[in-house]
Amino acid sequence: VQLLESGGGSVQSGGSLRLTCRASGLTYESYCVGWFRQAPGKEHEDLAHIDPDDGARYADSVKGRFTISQDNSKNTWYLEMNNLDVEDTAMYYCAADQICQGPALYRGGYKYWGRGTQVTVSS
Repeated sequence: VQLLESGGGSVQSGGSLRLTCRASGLTYESYCVGWFRQAPGKEHEDLAHIDPDDGARYADSVKGRFTISQDNSKNTWYLEMNNLDVEDTAMYYCAADQICQGPALYRGGYKYWGRGTQVTVSS
């Protein structure tokens, strides 16, 4: 399985971006997918997760601003990010796993990871 993120870039504070995660080599019918980010000098942070059987879950830091969604027909997942702030500047990663283990995944336990896409928010 390979994951490829895209859609990152530079935006001003208050702006929006939509990140895309395209998967190839999928062998199972469904996957749980999550989005994470890491800023320089900061810990890896989970942002949003989607479980085909259980819906979406968000970290408090992005709830109401970020939306995770999926297009099963295209093996693609999205992270819509609105009202961005300079604190959202980071490398953003998507991750996937065919076993949806809930909390274990939220802590970063996904099996497959993309290489990331950079998001830079300026004031």
